Amino acid sequence: MHVRPVRRITKGEGNRMKAVVQRVREAGVVVAGQKVGAIGPGLMVLVGIGREDTVRDADWMIDKIVNLRIFETEEGRLDKSLLDTGGSLLLVSQFTLYGDCRKGRRPSFSDAMGPEEARRLFDAFVERARGLVGCVETGVFQASMDVSLVNAGPVTILLDSRS
Repeated sequence: MHVRPVRRITKGEGNRMKAVVQRVREAGVVVAGQKVGAIGPGLMVLVGIGREDTVRDADWMIDKIVNLRIFETEEGRLDKSLLDTGGSLLLVSQFTLYGDCRKGRRPSFSDAMGPEEARRLFDAFVERARGLVGCVETGVFQASMDVSLVNAGPVTILLDSRS
């Protein structure tokens, strides 16, 4: 498989999306009893889209995710990326990553992008990923999903570029 070089986008050129990146042996998504996406070794990513996010933010985030060096070398060092290993990618949109629990006991989701706009941006995010990674699966946008995974390591990375 030929992999296109990824243009590095520097901090400050967007960077608002949130992601929970988990290195997995396998992961899958079921909606209404039907498997809609499944991968073997690779990354399972929960993606939160904020109301100010743009395509530039999506490009920054996917570049960061596929180039994270969180896979082991033969010596056991975390020094390989998803692109290096040829692993798969499972992307699941999750607006609840924008849940603000600072006040009261019920989260506020006012910082999450509205559903129609978020769907378009998530679709652009997925298309960008498919241009970089051989196998990209997704959940179903706005559906109630059962997500399962076997976290390898475990390795879990939180990406919140506003911080």
